[in-house]
Amino acid sequence: MTLLNKLRPPPRPARRRSLLALAGLALPVGAASTSGASGASGGTAQSGASANLAMIGEPQTLDPMASTSDLVGTIMQHVFETLYTFDARWRVVPMLAAGMPIQSGDGRHLAIPLRQGVRFHDGTEMVAADVIASLRRWMRLAPRGKTVAGEIVSLHAPNRYTLELVLRGSYAPLLAQLALPAGFAAIMPAATGDGPLQRFIGTGPYRFVERRADQYVLLRRFDQYSARAEPADGYAGRRQALLAELRFIPVPNPNTRIEGAMSGQFHYADQLPVEKLVRFDGQPQVRPVVTAPFGFPYAVLNTSAGILADQAMRQGVQAALNMNDIMAAAFGDRRFYTVEASHYPPGSPFHSDARASDYNQNNPDKARRLASQSGYRGGAVRLLVSKQYEFHYRIAMVIGSQLRKAGFLVDLQVVDWATLVQRRNQSALWDIYITHSVLLPEPVLAPPQLGSGAPGGWDSAAKRAAMERLNRLADGARRASEWGRVQALVYTEVPYIKLGSFNSLAACAASLRGYVAMPWPFFWNAGVAA
Repeated sequence: MTLLNKLRPPPRPARRRSLLALAGLALPVGAASTSGASGASGGTAQSGASANLAMIGEPQTLDPMASTSDLVGTIMQHVFETLYTFDARWRVVPMLAAGMPIQSGDGRHLAIPLRQGVRFHDGTEMVAADVIASLRRWMRLAPRGKTVAGEIVSLHAPNRYTLELVLRGSYAPLLAQLALPAGFAAIMPAATGDGPLQRFIGTGPYRFVERRADQYVLLRRFDQYSARAEPADGYAGRRQALLAELRFIPVPNPNTRIEGAMSGQFHYADQLPVEKLVRFDGQPQVRPVVTAPFGFPYAVLNTSAGILADQAMRQGVQAALNMNDIMAAAFGDRRFYTVEASHYPPGSPFHSDARASDYNQNNPDKARRLASQSGYRGGAVRLLVSKQYEFHYRIAMVIGSQLRKAGFLVDLQVVDWATLVQRRNQSALWDIYITHSVLLPEPVLAPPQLGSGAPGGWDSAAKRAAMERLNRLADGARRASEWGRVQALVYTEVPYIKLGSFNSLAACAASLRGYVAMPWPFFWNAGVAA
């Protein structure tokens, strides 16, 4: 029986479970929990209302494949959709795909059925040719796509509504890679091409209308949207554009975001300083949104060029850091952060103590010795950071101080977030930059440095071997064990330094009904109370 024939009838639930295991998502770390804002909020939503949404800054692009920036993903996930997505428990489920893939026994051949009758914003129907062109564009442009490209032998369409992939071997993270809403595998018309996007044509519940630099990105309800029938569940299930318009407004100053939320100017304000939580006490018009766990801040080290291309130098930087001071400066309130070596929290199958002794060393003498062994002569370590994520800036300030204490000369470069995102792709311009990642159940997804083509250029024989072993394993317990070896390698080769884990704070107007907190905030199924 061919894979195509196996699509009739649709896969049974038992098969679906096995494919979830293939995706590595039989090992959820737990859904983000929230307080203060819930989809269960009472009241009637106005279907014609609009929402003003305060973001941390200006997106450097609206091409969802051109950047792994959370901000780009947050906005454009309303316009573009993916074959698969995550439900509230971080399980991979279909979105534009009609069902889970049918897989051959050796794991190399997958057939993905597509939903029929799904319309792009230009009125044309999505067919397999569009999906193939989109995935090929993603594999050429996006860091995660480039990683997947190394696994794909062929990609073709046996008919208008089926996609067939041939892999070079079983590849456990595939479906999670296709589902991630950052630097994502957005499906767009085949005519889009590989160049800079001139039109933003997706299948999502909102269509792009206008972008005014430093003012807003305006999206409007797509009346021909083809919603799924299943109940809404995380990013999955039925999506309804209850709000007529979404206006994403760049508000780089966090205090301005807070004041705007308090005054009713914004229906939602993203990424707020956690010490501002008390501002919401006794304020019935606005609710705090705490997402826990949210993610981890980390410092990316440039392994391909500059003063930190030397491994001993990177180990010296790692030895100098005191994570207690860094995380306290970044988040202050212990309810919002933890200091821990493991990339994954206790209770996760991926929790590991591998090379934990290399974390939080606070050893400037060791740092100085390692730098001396590498031949360091006092050149400046260029530390790149943005103030738009305020905790990034606080982290950079403390890291700079700790590196100076260990004898490094530090050049702290403060730029806006869009500039940082541009500069980090040019390896000659920086040595360290500060960023953060959402905590995801599939370790290959975060941070992007574990894949190919991400800023920092991490590539070594040991990395390739470790990731090859991890990615070929579909069995959850064996994958968890293998992950410990990857974590140990990260502490050895130091392409990035995980600083701790944190919960995030946002604010939501009491009048905004149906909002469900997830790490990349979305506003379908949300409305403003009448």
